[in-house]
Amino acid sequence: MAAPLRKLSGDPECRNGTCPTLWGTEDGEDYVVQGYVINDLERLAQLDLPEGETAVVVPAAVLEGYFRARP
Repeated sequence: MAAPLRKLSGDPECRNGTCPTLWGTEDGEDYVVQGYVINDLERLAQLDLPEGETAVVVPAAVLEGYFRARP
């Protein structure tokens, strides 16, 4: 069974509650990033993602908020 997730940081500009978010597993082993799907084929080609991986765009404020909140 997968470890439960806890919200670590979200987009401060979010108005509807379903915006880019940084999640962490309760055991601290992994992070999950919720973001905007990349549809730009040129950008995807730059990433050269292998089968089974994907990438999303996350506003800088989401990650900056997380790192500011860390001790």
